[in-house]
Order: sequence, then structure tokens, then C-alpha cells
Amino acid sequence: MNHDKAKIVVYYDGACPKCVKDRQNYEKLAGKEGENVCWMDITGQEDQLREIGIDPRKALTELHVQDENQRIFSEMDAYILLMSKVPLLKPLAWLIGLPLIRPLLARIYHWQVNRRLRRSGRL
Repeated sequence: MNHDKAKIVVYYDGACPKCVKDRQNYEKLAGKEGENVCWMDITGQEDQLREIGIDPRKALTELHVQDENQRIFSEMDAYILLMSKVPLLKPLAWLIGLPLIRPLLARIYHWQVNRRLRRSGRL
């Protein structure tokens, strides 16, 4: 990549309409900052995910983001990293990271994702 600024890579479920909508909303809010985010649809990419150390099943059930230094973050850490890149979302990233809020949000998030995947027959 010949970019002045290193990009982060978001591994998202492109077969999930809500995930695609979330991506579109993020891109709208991010504006120019969104240019530093590369989106990768994980659908059918099991081998590529394994090559970089992401369990394909986990990729389906929790968000994964690779930072500029090739480190992989998942679940709430991934959301915090992604939101911290956008000035408008930085306060939300801080809020998500708070000790009492973070575990509660993680539980709600997993419940919603698992329910969605079961309903669509993908889990």
C-alpha cells in the first residue's frame, strides 16, 4: 500500500444486512477519516482469515480490526479502535471502554449477534 497514512482493516460480515448498514453509517460519520479504513468482507474468506490468525467462526460472531501495526483486535477492543479514529465517535469509544459499561455491552452484543446468526441459519 502506497498511502501516506497507514490504514486499518475492518473484517466484517458482508452477508449481514445490518453489518453492511453499520458500515455505511460509519463511513458517513467518518467522512474524510473513513479513507483510512479498509473494509474486508469475510464471506467465503476462511483461508485468508486463518492465514492472519483469525478463527473464521470467531470472525462471524465478533468484529475484528487490524491496526496500522498489523495487530488484530476483536470484540469491544475492535469497536473502540474503529470509533477512536473518528473525532465525532471518540467520546463513544471512551464510553464503551468504561469498566462497568464494557462487559455489559459485550454481553448484549454477543446475544444479538448469536440470535441474528441462528435466525439466518448461519450458526
